[in-house]
Amino acid sequence: MLTLLPADWEELAKTSGGVQRLRGSESLSSLLRTLLLHVAHGCSLRTTSVVAKTAGWANMSDVALLKRLRRCEGWFQALCAGLLKESGLSLPQAHRGLCLRLVDSTLIKEPGDTGSQWRVRYSLRVPDWQCDFFRLSSAKGAGNGESLKYFSVKRGDCLLADRGFSHLAGIAHVHRRGGSVIVRLNEQNTPMEHEDGRPVVLLDWLDGLREPGQVGGIRVWLPGAKGTGARIPARLCAVRKSVEAIALTERKLKQRASRKQSGLREITLGHSAWIVVLTTVAQEAMSDVEVLEWYRVRWQIELAFKRLKSLGDVGHLPKRDAASSRAWVYGKLLLALLTEKMQRHAAAFSPWGGRWLDQDPPPELLA
Repeated sequence: MLTLLPADWEELAKTSGGVQRLRGSESLSSLLRTLLLHVAHGCSLRTTSVVAKTAGWANMSDVALLKRLRRCEGWFQALCAGLLKESGLSLPQAHRGLCLRLVDSTLIKEPGDTGSQWRVRYSLRVPDWQCDFFRLSSAKGAGNGESLKYFSVKRGDCLLADRGFSHLAGIAHVHRRGGSVIVRLNEQNTPMEHEDGRPVVLLDWLDGLREPGQVGGIRVWLPGAKGTGARIPARLCAVRKSVEAIALTERKLKQRASRKQSGLREITLGHSAWIVVLTTVAQEAMSDVEVLEWYRVRWQIELAFKRLKSLGDVGHLPKRDAASSRAWVYGKLLLALLTEKMQRHAAAFSPWGGRWLDQDPPPELLA
């Protein structure tokens, strides 16, 4: 695994301030293995401490391990930035002072049959990939749902989020504080109007985008909060999916409806042919194509986290102090990026799928 890390991973441990001396661990690689046992495998700090001591990797208490995790926040962040750079993920140009932030939330369950569920909200600032917001709360009850109104916002911030955050209250919260949003549209939770007050009929506009890859935009207004009357100017940016992508989306929607034994609305099936993004960023600051490109960046990071969770419900409950919580986020992202890199290496290493292992290797391999 160490060969998959950035070439200067050991130097980054020192320059980031994460490891000044190896007190309690036999080597830097043993320390990293111990930390990932806790972050990736979901072992508690106490269990991690016992396993590491038994294996001869490290000899430190659970309290000492927590302190070490806090100090390694910068190291994990630097490793993630290095792997993201290697992955070839190209970022669209940031525009006119906007601070782009990828925001998301996820549910974490404590280990054990009676473990509680917690909601983790976090924000990653790009292009430096700094975790600039982290909040841990109960998964249930008032004030614990998915909404942009639970994130801190400064003037000039631009929050990129998925359709779960497409709510009028959250978008209004960001707008009041001088920020803007780029969110995947959930038309059921986000009412929209034309300038003259007529409701927006989404399919009437989307039907004009008939060619795969065709991009379009339309100006809309979001109704103001009750009693204020002030509407929020916004834009819809959409791109037509390919024929293959449309067929895949329709199949997934039908499978989900069948699994839940619920009906599938025709309008939902109709909207599946397009990616529709709602933004309050001004046209002169970011074009329709650039808005869609930035949403694509946010989606790639979300896929990394979703893939890591689906591989085995990994991860222990995050700590309640800011440093160790952010280190946990970086650790999760690090594991997701390493998983993707291993997949790329495996595909390049064995393109024949192992079918020649009982025969002589192909001549081109020997060459």
